[in-house]
Amino acid sequence: MTRQQFTATLNQTEPPADVHPILQALWYDAKDDWEQAHNIAQSREGEPRYDQLHAYLHRKEGDRFNANYWYRRAGASFFNGSLEEEWESLVNQNLR
Repeated sequence: MTRQQFTATLNQTEPPADVHPILQALWYDAKDDWEQAHNIAQSREGEPRYDQLHAYLHRKEGDRFNANYWYRRAGASFFNGSLEEEWESLVNQNLR
């Protein structure tokens, strides 16, 4: 699946079932269901990809302190671009 194909699924009522759970979380996030996205991030705490998703979600929530904690856990730097750029970056990383 390409990023464009993934983005096109945002018109659907459910996330695509055949994608990585992190992509499902990003789908929920794009549909303004932060809670469902957060549940997915929490489901595998300690795994860097999930921790980076967790960081993004707390950054989006406006909780920079908590976001920094999760970026550190993920071994990543605080993302200095826009939230939209970070969302796209996470999608691209998890389509591989």
